[in-house]
Amino acid sequence: MCKPRINFGFLQRLGLFDGFRMPPTPHLELRYMPEFFRPGHCLVAVATLGLAPVYAQQLEDVVISASRAEMRSFDAPAAVQRIDRQAIEGGGPQINLSESLVRAPGLTILERQNYAQDLQISIRGFGARSAFGVRGIRLLIDGIPATTPDGQGQSSSVSLTSTDHIEVLRGPLAQLYGNSSGGVIQAFTKDASKEPTVGYQYYVGSYGMRRADYQFSDTVGGYGLVADYGTFSTSGYRANSAAERNQFNGKLSFAPNEQTKVNVVFNRFDMPLAQDPLGLTRAQLIADPTQAGNSAIEKMTRKVVLQNQLGSSIKYAIDADNAFTARAYYGTRDNLQYLASTTWVGLNRNYYGAGLQYNGRAQWQGTPVEWATGYEFDKSSERRQGGASLLGEKKAGSLTRDEDNQAQNGDYFVQGRAHVSEQISIVGGLRQSNVAFNSNDNYLLDGKDGSGNASFSASSPVLGVTWHANEQLNIYANYGKGFESPTLAEMAYSGTTAPVALFNPLLNASSSQHYEIGAKWIPMRNARVDFAIYQIDSSDEIVTAASASGQTSYKNAPGTSRIGWELAASSQLSDHISASLSASSINAQYSQTFKSGTTTIASGNKIPGIPDSSTFAEIAWTSEPFTNNKAALGTRIALEWQQAGRIFANDLNTESADGRSVFNLSLSQRWIWNQGLVSLYGRLNNMSDARYVGSVLVNQAASPPQSYEPAMPQNWMLGLSLSMPLR
Repeated sequence: MCKPRINFGFLQRLGLFDGFRMPPTPHLELRYMPEFFRPGHCLVAVATLGLAPVYAQQLEDVVISASRAEMRSFDAPAAVQRIDRQAIEGGGPQINLSESLVRAPGLTILERQNYAQDLQISIRGFGARSAFGVRGIRLLIDGIPATTPDGQGQSSSVSLTSTDHIEVLRGPLAQLYGNSSGGVIQAFTKDASKEPTVGYQYYVGSYGMRRADYQFSDTVGGYGLVADYGTFSTSGYRANSAAERNQFNGKLSFAPNEQTKVNVVFNRFDMPLAQDPLGLTRAQLIADPTQAGNSAIEKMTRKVVLQNQLGSSIKYAIDADNAFTARAYYGTRDNLQYLASTTWVGLNRNYYGAGLQYNGRAQWQGTPVEWATGYEFDKSSERRQGGASLLGEKKAGSLTRDEDNQAQNGDYFVQGRAHVSEQISIVGGLRQSNVAFNSNDNYLLDGKDGSGNASFSASSPVLGVTWHANEQLNIYANYGKGFESPTLAEMAYSGTTAPVALFNPLLNASSSQHYEIGAKWIPMRNARVDFAIYQIDSSDEIVTAASASGQTSYKNAPGTSRIGWELAASSQLSDHISASLSASSINAQYSQTFKSGTTTIASGNKIPGIPDSSTFAEIAWTSEPFTNNKAALGTRIALEWQQAGRIFANDLNTESADGRSVFNLSLSQRWIWNQGLVSLYGRLNNMSDARYVGSVLVNQAASPPQSYEPAMPQNWMLGLSLSMPLR
C-alpha cells in the first residue's frame, strides 16, 4: 500500500513546498528524484498538498496519441490530457484553441489579440519563439497533419464547432511524431448522428464580436456526414485589429465492409481580413494599450489567408489484433501580408503527403506486446514573393523578391509496448527523420543570389517504464531524444541586428534530451490526479535573432535547459459541484553563454516568450446531477481563475511583462424543446478589469522595442445554441 509519507526537505528543494506557499518557478534537479521514489513514498501526495479535490476526468477516457492506438488515458505511459466536447463548448464562442486548452497543464497559449499572427502556443516552452503560426508542435486533425514538413502549423485549421475532443501529448513520446515535436495536439471531428440533425449557434460579444455557425449531420445507408460552416468577425480591442473569418469543415465516413472504415475530411479556411496592430513600446502600453503600433494604421498592416485541404484515412482490420491505417492529403494556402516596412510578402503553397501505419498485438514468449510501425511522407512547395507597398496596396512594378521554396520529409517509425508482468510495462520506439529544404532565388536584379539548400536527419529513440502499482496508481518514467529543424520561414531571413531577406543555410537543427517522471492516481471515486516532473536539455536550439516590421531572423543558441512540473487534478465533489485544476511551472534558461552579434547573452538568462508559471482552476455548480461526465440539463455556473507568471521579451532579460491573475464567470442553461436541445451561454472574462500584457514579441530590433501585445480588459459574451433532429 502507498502510505502518504512526505519528505518535506525534498519538496523544498524541488520548489513545491516552502512554508505553505507554492513559488512560481521550481528549482528541480534530477538527482533528487530517486529519493522520492523510495518504497513507501507516494509521489502523488505532492499533487494534493493544499488542493481541494477537483472535477472528475473519467477513468475510461480513451486516447490514442501516446501509443497510436486506443487505450485508457489512465494507462497511457505519458503526460496526455483529453479535452472533451463539454469543455470546448463551455470555454467560449469556439473561435480559438486558447478557450479550452487552458485546461491542459504544460501548454501555454498567449493572448495576442492579433488574428494576423495566429495564436502563440508552446508546450514545455517549445514553440514560444514563433513570430506567427504554431511552431515546434505537431498539429493533427482526424489523423491528417496540419503541420507542414518543416514544422510550421496553423491553429486556425481546427474547426472547434465540429470538434468532438482534443488530445494534448507532452513529453518524450511526442518525439515519435517527428520533426519539431515539442508536443502533439490532435483534434477529432464529431461522428455523424444516427438521424438527420441540424445545429445553429450564434454569439455576440465585446468589441463587435460576432460568431455564427450552421451544422448538419446524418447517417444514410452506412454513410455518415458532418457538415459545418461558421463565420466570425470582430472590430478588435485595439486600433487596426479587426478580423473576419469564414470556415467550412466536412467529414464523410463510411464502411465498405466490416473490416474497413473510411473517413474523408475537407476543410476550407477563408480569412479575407486580419488587421495587424503590431506590438507596443512600454511607454505606449502605459499611455494607451488600445492604440496600434508604429506605422500600423498608415501602412495598413494586415494579412489575407485562404486555405483548402482535402484528406482521407482508411483503416483495414485484418483481424481483432492486426490492422493497417493509410492516409493521404492535399492542400493549398495563399497568404498575403502587408508589413510596416512599406512592403508586402505573399506566398502560394501546395502541400501534400501520405502515410501508412500497421498496428498489431501478439504474445512474445508469453509476454503481451502491442506495436505500431509505419512510414510518413510530406512535401510542401511554395512561391514566395515580395515588393514595395503604397497605402496598404501593392505598388505596381515593385517586385523585390521572387523565389521557389520546397520542404519535404520521409520518416520511418516503430513504437511498442510490452506488459512484462502484471505490474510492469515497458514502452519503446524509434523514429528516423529526414528533412530537406531547397530555395531557388528567381530575383537577381539586386546582384544577390539568395538560393540555398539544407538537409537534416536524426534518429529519435524513446524508452519508458510504467509501474502499475494498483488499480488506482500508475507511475512512469520516460526518456527521449528530440529533433527540430528550422522552418522555411525561419531560414528565409538572415542577420542578428536587422532581418535581411536572404536564405540562411547556416541555421542548424537543434537536438534535445527529454527526461520525465510522472504519476496518475485515483484517490477516490470520481477524482483523479496527474503529476509530472521533467527536464529537457537542448543544443543548437533555434531562437530569435532579430525581429522588425514583421520580419524575423533566427540563430542557434549553444545550450538551453528546461526544468518543470505539471499537475492536472479533477474531482466531482458532489452530485452538483465539481472542480478542476491545471497548473505548471517551468525554469527555461540558456545553459551556456553565447554571442548574438556584438551582444553577450549570459548563461542563466531566461528564454524569452515562456511564462514561468501558469494555472487554471474552475469550480462549477449545476442544478441537475452530473451524468457520465456529459453536460447536464438545467443551469451551470462556473468561476474560473487563470494565472500566468512573468515573461521575458528578449534574451538580455531587460524587457519583461509582469505576471497576471484574472477571474472569469461562465453561465449556461440547457433544456429540451420539441425534441431538440437548446443552450444559452454567457461569459464575463477578466471580471476585475485587470490590465496586463497578453503576449510579447521576442527580440524586437526597434529602439525602443515594440515588444508588448496587451490583453483584453473586462469583456463579455452571450451565445445561443440549438440542435434539432428533423424526424
